[in-house]
Amino acid sequence: MKIAVIGAGVIGVTTAFELALDGHDVTVLERHSAAGEGTSFANAGVIAPGYITPWAAPGMPRKVLRYLFSQHAPVKVAFPLSGQDLSWMWQWLRACKPDIYAANRTRMIRLGLYSRERLNEITQGLNLEYDRSPGYMVLLRTEADRALAQPGLAVLREAGQKFKEIDADAARQIEPALSTDSPLAGAIYLEDAEASNCRQFTMLLKADAQRRGVKFEFNCTVDKISSAQAATVYIANEPTPRSFDAVVLCAGIGSAKLLSPLGVRLPMTPVYGYSLSANIREHLNAPRGAVMDERYKVAITRLGQRVRVAGSAEIGGSPTQQRKAAIQTLYKVLHDWFPGAANIGAGVQVWKGARPMMADGPPLIGASGVPGVWLNLGHGSSGWALSCGSARAVADLVSHRTPGVDLEGLGLERLRR
Repeated sequence: MKIAVIGAGVIGVTTAFELALDGHDVTVLERHSAAGEGTSFANAGVIAPGYITPWAAPGMPRKVLRYLFSQHAPVKVAFPLSGQDLSWMWQWLRACKPDIYAANRTRMIRLGLYSRERLNEITQGLNLEYDRSPGYMVLLRTEADRALAQPGLAVLREAGQKFKEIDADAARQIEPALSTDSPLAGAIYLEDAEASNCRQFTMLLKADAQRRGVKFEFNCTVDKISSAQAATVYIANEPTPRSFDAVVLCAGIGSAKLLSPLGVRLPMTPVYGYSLSANIREHLNAPRGAVMDERYKVAITRLGQRVRVAGSAEIGGSPTQQRKAAIQTLYKVLHDWFPGAANIGAGVQVWKGARPMMADGPPLIGASGVPGVWLNLGHGSSGWALSCGSARAVADLVSHRTPGVDLEGLGLERLRR
């Protein structure tokens, strides 16, 4: 089939790759000038399937209210708030019920495990080399933090995930550079998790997809999808629409705008995250793998010769205006745990990216209800961790095969219940 994939982030590139593997004629349409320029550009890079969780969780509304008055809050509401943001927040509140949360977390973990398996198959099969570091450790500053982490550990046990609850001494054996000046009650260690460079992987896979015949068109903005002719797209500054046998939407928030005129309205909004990346100054003071400060929800990852610090969740505001307090929190957490690890005097890359998040958490994968139009979107902050599995599942559906993962609750029908 002749297929268009809209979006060349990690979701779009993996989708194009999997479709090409199945023998389809694939064209990727991307409004940016290169692949991986949006949410995939500088995310935390953590792949820990057991720790993937919906943002819509019991107790979260109270936490968000409390965070409003905290300087280093992991969640912030910024102004202005759009009508889309307000609608999303209302539906998010409704999804914070225990039964909805439990079902959605199970769905995300299931997809995350499948995706990690597929990522490893691709990496090994193609001999891809990109920055990777093994293990993921959640740092618990106090006994109160340890107590708050217990419900999440119960979910890990139910899912059969391997982890260790360790004390401060054991944590420092795994990460010897952890500062002794910051209090540490203990940690949770997931040996099978990792941190890796999402954009490097995306660029490597794009090159392989091109060798398989995938065409990438950059600086190419899709204005609309025809409601009268199946899988027909209108591209800015092109007088004639292009016709395909199928279209797969992988363009995040842009996908929602394309679907709305077709009668498909999604409870999805951008939740902004921040990161800073800096060259390692002293290797003995740098992390070996990836850690996450449970209190501030900030991840510190080792990516080759760089350290990346990522966190914050910001609803509303402007995609171009960076909130100074969010960046200060990243520097604070880095200094708390790995002082002197990074060269923060010059050359620090500060990034703010929009993570397209569904109100209830899981992404949407599968048919859109519009003939010839398929969905692979709404992965939120877990796009890297879910990308390879989502792409393989969509490719199977397009080719009328049964996917290798149970997609219950991951399709559009979830929103109609």
